[in-house]
Amino acid sequence: MTAPPPQAPDRDPEVLDFPLPPPGTMGPPEEYARLRADCPLARVGMPLGATAWYVTRYDDVRELIADPRLIRPTINEWPTRPDEPADQGPTLTTMAELDGPRHAALRRAVGPAFSARAIRDRVPRLRELAEGLLADFQDGGSPGDLVAGFTQPFPLLAMCDLVGIPYEERDRFLPVLDDGFSGMVNAAESRRVTDLLREYTAELIARKRRSPGDDVLTQLIRQCDAEELTDEDVLVFGLSMLTVGFGISGIFLGNSVHTLLRRPDRYTRLRDARHLMPDTVEELLRYMPVMNGVVILLATEDLEVHGQTIRKGEALLPVLAAANRDESVFPDADRLDLCRTANNHLAFGRGVHYCLGSHLARAELTVGLEALFDRFPRLRLADAPTWDDQSLTKSPLTLPVSW
Repeated sequence: MTAPPPQAPDRDPEVLDFPLPPPGTMGPPEEYARLRADCPLARVGMPLGATAWYVTRYDDVRELIADPRLIRPTINEWPTRPDEPADQGPTLTTMAELDGPRHAALRRAVGPAFSARAIRDRVPRLRELAEGLLADFQDGGSPGDLVAGFTQPFPLLAMCDLVGIPYEERDRFLPVLDDGFSGMVNAAESRRVTDLLREYTAELIARKRRSPGDDVLTQLIRQCDAEELTDEDVLVFGLSMLTVGFGISGIFLGNSVHTLLRRPDRYTRLRDARHLMPDTVEELLRYMPVMNGVVILLATEDLEVHGQTIRKGEALLPVLAAANRDESVFPDADRLDLCRTANNHLAFGRGVHYCLGSHLARAELTVGLEALFDRFPRLRLADAPTWDDQSLTKSPLTLPVSW
């Protein structure tokens, strides 16, 4: 489905500043609680220069992220200022923006590789990858930066190993991704990043055709050659894995380790009570305010939210992180409770676009923490982490630790 052009509102409600976490922290933004209580549907200015409807209550967010009248625009179609036309260049489409039969067919094709059973079978391999990275990190001596040494490369290595993207080629695509996500407000930069990523992914697919492997990309290419999928479908999957297939998992892992180490008793308790791990992983996924309004949806028709008409073409930002701190659903929501049960968080979304990699993300968080506990039972913070205070998805840029 093609995104409708953003429409100018026919009224002029107060436009709030975009909520950002306090400097030097992962957040959440202080405005979440006030907005949930007093203004659950607020108009905010976006970093891109346009405005959008900001939604913060759990029930509203849960409903809207599964509403078929709302679609996810490609990066090129994100709303911009009224005087700035939408980018007409090549589109960077991932599985998050696909809808209808193509989306369903591609999810069916890749679903078995990301199923709960398949990921359980991969846990020994994930542990092997984690231990290899941590051995190298330990060899570098104490103190060390755990972000560079483990929390960032581990999810990337795990994704590459499963999907069939050469980890040793990361220097080709990681700088492109960094440039893109820091500069998508610029149409020329958006086109450059899109071109480079599509070129790399197409080249990789061509190589897989010549030299098949035991990986998801090779399986999809076989289905494409059998006319069950198209070349563009395989390309979309590859782009999805490059752009969103590992980054959020690294953010969750980095924030989780930092949060546990800030209260060493939590690290020690979980280290010594591994039976708490399943509930703790769900609680960490709920507690980490990662998705701070970066889920952008466009209305394909007029709809009502809290008595307010959202016009066709207007943007909504259902804030998963704010919903996951809603006191009406999660008692004492701002407290990390390692024993919290019945944790119906929204970290992975809901509906047809529920995160394909949810089982892999849970396994990476579990395996990553357990590998740390086993190798570094006395892990501790060596210095304050550094943060990118302009980023919407907050996690430490560095995490100095000793052992």
